[in-house]
This record gives sequence, C-alpha cells and structure tokens, in this order.
Amino acid sequence: MYLSTTRPRRLDLRTSLARICIASAVVSLLYLFHLFAIPQLTRFRFRGNLSWYDLGVYGFGPSRGYNSFEYESPVVEITNDEDGAGCDPRYTFFAPHGDSVAHPGPMILDAQGELVWMKHNWETTHDFKVQRYQDEDYLTYWEGNQVEGRGYGSWYMLDSTYTPRYVINPIGGFGGDLHEFHITPEGTALVSIYDPTMSDLSSIGGPELGWIYDCLFQEIDIATGELIFHWRASEYFPVNSTYDVITGGAGKERASAFDFFHLNSVDKDEEGNYIISSRHTHTVNCISRYTGEILWTLGGKTNEFKDLSDGEATSFSWQHDARWHADSQILTMFDNAVHSHSDSERESRGMAIHLDILQREVTMLAPYYHPQNLKSVSQGNVQLLDDSGRVLVAWGHSAAYSEFNADGQLECNVHFGASAFFDFGRVVSYRVFKGDWIGNPQSRPDAAVVGDMVYVSWNGATEVVSWRLESWDFDSGDFNIEDLNVADNWTVIDELAKTGFETEVTLPDDFDDPLFRLAALDEQGNVLGVTTPLQQDSKTESTDKLLGWHYCIVGIAFVASTCGLVAALYRISGCCQCRRRNPWPKNEYRLVPVASS
Repeated sequence: MYLSTTRPRRLDLRTSLARICIASAVVSLLYLFHLFAIPQLTRFRFRGNLSWYDLGVYGFGPSRGYNSFEYESPVVEITNDEDGAGCDPRYTFFAPHGDSVAHPGPMILDAQGELVWMKHNWETTHDFKVQRYQDEDYLTYWEGNQVEGRGYGSWYMLDSTYTPRYVINPIGGFGGDLHEFHITPEGTALVSIYDPTMSDLSSIGGPELGWIYDCLFQEIDIATGELIFHWRASEYFPVNSTYDVITGGAGKERASAFDFFHLNSVDKDEEGNYIISSRHTHTVNCISRYTGEILWTLGGKTNEFKDLSDGEATSFSWQHDARWHADSQILTMFDNAVHSHSDSERESRGMAIHLDILQREVTMLAPYYHPQNLKSVSQGNVQLLDDSGRVLVAWGHSAAYSEFNADGQLECNVHFGASAFFDFGRVVSYRVFKGDWIGNPQSRPDAAVVGDMVYVSWNGATEVVSWRLESWDFDSGDFNIEDLNVADNWTVIDELAKTGFETEVTLPDDFDDPLFRLAALDEQGNVLGVTTPLQQDSKTESTDKLLGWHYCIVGIAFVASTCGLVAALYRISGCCQCRRRNPWPKNEYRLVPVASS
C-alpha cells in the first residue's frame, strides 16, 4: 500500500503562507500605528488633577450664546493663587481662532471672563491690543490671510467708538505680515514683512538657485505714510545662521520658500535703535537706526553675551516677543523652547533678563512656567503689567494666559480651551494683553423679548452699570411717532444692575404696556443709549400653548399611524406565511373521498 503525501504538503504550504501574510499584516499595522497614531496619542495631555473644563467635557473651546447678540464668546476657566492675589482687574485683549472657536476675531473680556466686545472676522486676526497714538487709545490688530505662520494683510486702528480710523500697509507694494504692528511714542509704526526672495541655499543642503522668505521691517509715520526706515534680514544674516532644517521641497520654488529667519517682533530702545527677535536663528538683535548694522546679538550661533546665570539667560530657542524696557535695561520674551511636538521635553516659559550692554553680560531675573508644563510650539508673548514686576505670559499655541509676580510665583491662570487638547491647536491666540479701555459704540443697545423676559446687551459699551425699564403711556395723549425720541414721554418702571455681557430683565407680573424700552445708565445715572422700542406680545403665551397642543396632537397622530402601519404589515406577513403552510385557499372547493355504502 502506498500513501500519498502531496495533499498534506500542500496544506502545510498554504498554512505557512497564511501565517506569513497574517504576520506581515500585523507588523504593517503596528508600524502604521507607530507612525501615525502614536504621535497623535502623545499629544493628549491628560493628568490626574484636570478639571472637567480641561478634560474637554464642555468642548475643546467652550463658548456661550446670547439671546440679544448673534455671536458666541469663549467661556474661560479662571484659577487664582491660594493667597487670593487674583488676576489683574483690567480688560483682556486677545483674538482666539482655530477649528473649535465658534466666531473668531478680536475680543475684549473683563476680569471675570465676561465678554465686553467682539468683532467676528472671516479672515484671520492677530496681535489684538490697545495702543496709544497722539494721546488717544486705539484698538489695533492685523487681519488677512495666513499661510504656515506667515501673513498677507493689513493693520487696523479702531477708535473708542469701534470705528476704523487708520488702515496701515507697508511701503513698496508689500503685504503686511501678521507678526508685528507696534506704535512708538513718536507716532510711528513698526511693521513686519515676509518677502519671497531668490537665494543660494547650498550651504544648508538646499538648491543653489533657491528661494527664502526674507524678513523685513519698516518704520512708517502713521500721519503722513512716510517711510522712515527699511531693513532686510538677508543683507546682514547668512542663510546658514538658521536652526531650521530644509525638508521636502522647501526652498525649491517661490511658493515653497524656506523661512530661514522668521522675524516676529520689533521694538526700539532709548536711543532709537531697533530690537528684533528672530525665531529661527534663536537670536535677539539690536539694529542701528542709522546704518542697519547689527550692534549686538543675544543667543544663537553668534551670541556675544556672557551668561551669569549658568546658561539660563541665553538658552532660549524658537522664541517670540522680545520687548525692551529702557528704564532698567530689562528684556522680556517668550521662550517657546520647542519647534514641533517631536522636540525634546523642554518646557516653554516666559523670561525677564537684565542686560549689561557695555560689559556684554546677561542675568536671568525670573523664569515663568505654566503649572501644567506646557510646550507651546508657536506664538506667545510676555507683557510687563506694572512697576512691581508683575507680568502676564500668554502661551500662544496653548489656549492659556497666566500672571506672575516679580519672583515668578503664579498668581492667576486662565484657560480659554481644554488643556488636555492644547497640543492639537484647536484654540489658539497669537498674543494676549491686559489694559484699560473706554468704549462708546455708536450703535444702539440690543434687546430680545422672550415671553415675559427681556435680554439686553450693548457690544463694546464699557461704562454701563445699570439698565432702566421705561414704558410709553398711550393714555397721556395722542400717539405721535416723533414723540418716541422725547425722554419725558417715557415712564420709569424699574432699574436693574448690569450683570455680565447680557442682562436678563423680568417684566413685572402686572406689566401690560404695549410699548417699552431699556435705557443704559452710567455711574452718575446719565443715559448713554436706549434700545429701539420693544413690544410684549400678549398672545405669546396662548400661542405657545396652542402650538404645544398642536405638536402633541401631531405627535399622537404620528405614533398612531406608525403603529397602524406596523400592524398592517405584520398582518400581511402573517397571512402570507399561513398561505405557504396551507396552500388551499379558504373558498376553493376541493374533492374529498367519500366511502361507498
């Protein structure tokens, strides 16, 4: 007897091939998981002490809506220090944007996080703050198109009525970059520009005939539009001074120019020289106001300063917002310390350092760290709030800003996005500032009547402390439409304190006046503005009840019809099954055998 071994060998071969395919698939899936999923999972910042807000229970970027106002504003979470020092009581100015921001644009919040003013901009808004020009305060911001950290747009200056008074553009046909618009005490504006320029990139592994984003800044007289100073980075910095690395097709074409310098702030010292921050060279430089030459360099590959703080004062990298405080030769900046999420575990921080220019020595005064050890891969700023050394640090790519005392102790911490998801950048603000502001909008207050409730708000009005309910008495004489503008023709019904951005006013139970309004009052009781005349719909309640019964009847009819349809289908299905089991129809005659007698 002979036994054939062909079949088992074929089975073994098939089994081996199947195992190899399964193993290959598992390895491929693990590789793809490591390549794509792991980097995303490591960006989650879950911790044991996070609040429901920070865990994202209320959304990545929590917001609130209003009855009298068409847009939504951020809901912030404020945490004060244990000693109760709290936050600076002045207004907060920022421009949140991102995939989880309902209505991006410039916004003002009060110290409690309540909305004061906002403007919904379809284009990107950056660098929103209060600046002084010719003894008058203006709201200033950049608005335009943003592509990979650069911008092409204009700078706007709004007066106290929120009316645009100036629109600033660079001289020479350039587009205004998003990073800097700084008004000097002399009434000039320092602005940044990104200009695609041909350059030899062979020294850093790029093409010899390549392209860079050259960084420029200009000083412009706001009143006359005269160009006072113009400076270009490529004329003083070689391309290989950068710490950034050419990847992909960067630098090969104009549309994909290599960003070797990345200018992000311009300031002036007491002598009128320019202090600039270059993110990609890790340097803060002083530029001569006369020649454009580099007077000194702090940080980077050509650092000129001896660090008296064991490297803490010169180890900054990928930084933003270098600001010179001339009275004390103090420099503040935001040290991002990271460029991407794959960078080392260094933390971002705010910095205040003292520079001895003559001796070329630098000393760290105070570092400012976020309690959650943030790594902000872009944006951010530091603002000196007062003479005591209190500072505000805004964390840029992370939706937070914090306040510290001169010793670096945290006194106030505010989040306007869920911190567990900061690294995804769903809510960001380029910079955040604190400051004083008086707003007197030209528009009327807004109001909405809902049943026996009235919701009233006035976007941008900072001086309102209370609302006065007034009604029109039709029994006083013949009604004339022009008389509505006469204050004496309105009767005061009640006065209520302003509460937050939108105040809820409950109409009295016996209130049956068909026409009323709300007047905004300041601290002295002066009327700042009034709403348009409002009407209480007396049929609202009965109409709601009628609609309620109508919807109930419709709902009952829908349920009844659905149940009837289901029952009919079930009946038809049952009959069909009966017919299959009993092929003889009920009314059909059949022959049956009859036994013979």
